[in-house]
Amino acid sequence: MRVSTRGDYASRALLSLALREDQALPTSVRDLAERTGLPQPYLEQILLSLKGVGLVRSKRGVGGGYVLARDAEAITLAEIVAAVDGPIVAGDFGEPHRDGACDHEGQCVLLGVWADVGNHMREHLSSYTLADMVTQARGGRPVVRTHSA
Repeated sequence: MRVSTRGDYASRALLSLALREDQALPTSVRDLAERTGLPQPYLEQILLSLKGVGLVRSKRGVGGGYVLARDAEAITLAEIVAAVDGPIVAGDFGEPHRDGACDHEGQCVLLGVWADVGNHMREHLSSYTLADMVTQARGGRPVVRTHSA
C-alpha cells in the first residue's frame, strides 16, 4: 500500500489541529495551510472530505475554521487515510473464492494473501492515534507498534 498525498496531507492537517486542541478556537484554513506548509486550495478540499466523515467540524464566519470532531485519542491514522483515499487494501483484486470455486491456477491463494496484507495494513494504521502523534511531536517517545503473524 502506498499512502497518497491526500492521505499524508489529511494526517498532517489533523495532527496540526490536535497539537492545538487545548485552544478552544477554530483554526482557519489559511492558518492551517501556513502552519503545515500545505497548499490552501488542496487543503480546503481535504478538510471538506474529513468533515463529511465526521473527523472535523467547521464554524463559519469571523473567527471560524476547523476543530477536531472527536478527541485525538479517538482518531486513528487508518480513519484519516480511509476518509480521503477510500478503503485500505493491498489492491483491487476482489475477495478470495470459496469452496473450490477458483477459476485460474494460483489465483485463490494470491487473493487470500492480498486480502491478508490489506487487513494487516489497516490494523497497523488503526493502532496509531492522533494522540500518539501529538506525544511524539512534543518530544515524547516514538510509538512503536508491531503485529504478530
